[in-house]
Amino acid sequence: MSSFGKIALFIDGSNLYATSKALGFDIDYRRLISEFQARGTLLRAFYYTTIVEDQEFSSIRPLIDWLDYNGYTVVTKLTKEFVDATTGRRKVRGSMNVDLAVSAMELAEHVDQIVLFSGDGDFRSLVEALQRRGVRVTVVSTLSTQPPMVADDLRRQADAFIDLADLKPKVARDPVDRPGSREVRQPPQFLARGFINRSDRVE
Repeated sequence: MSSFGKIALFIDGSNLYATSKALGFDIDYRRLISEFQARGTLLRAFYYTTIVEDQEFSSIRPLIDWLDYNGYTVVTKLTKEFVDATTGRRKVRGSMNVDLAVSAMELAEHVDQIVLFSGDGDFRSLVEALQRRGVRVTVVSTLSTQPPMVADDLRRQADAFIDLADLKPKVARDPVDRPGSREVRQPPQFLARGFINRSDRVE
């Protein structure tokens, strides 16, 4: 496999979670980072997620803690739950898209390749802007679900597309393992963490 050169991973946490669930498996984040280490020089691995404000316990917390101790730069933001007056449904206000885009642009001059784990079509303009700066962008999502989890214009804009279904043998988690259950809480040596300031903000 040809080298990706200097790589940074940008993971849209909720989007990747939804995509892997739609494909019927969970991500092993230690295996994921190892897979991309093998493809080039991995400089950073960012994981973006929102946390619901005032929620006493969040199921995402154990994963966030594990990632933070195991080489990922975790970026979180507080969100607010509200009831849509029109539909009566509970919704969450808050997005990490701007945070992810700003960090990607800041890092662009230091990397050869950005791997974006998201199928969100809102990122198409980010991909185009990164390409204008000479960065190749690989999008990881899936076409294997109905409907596909990746927006068509995002997939077309990317330099390369990797279907998460094809990565399953390399990044799927053994069902008996849980993040933090049997892992050593020690960050890998290859990542210098704390590249960006993390802050909980309500959008």
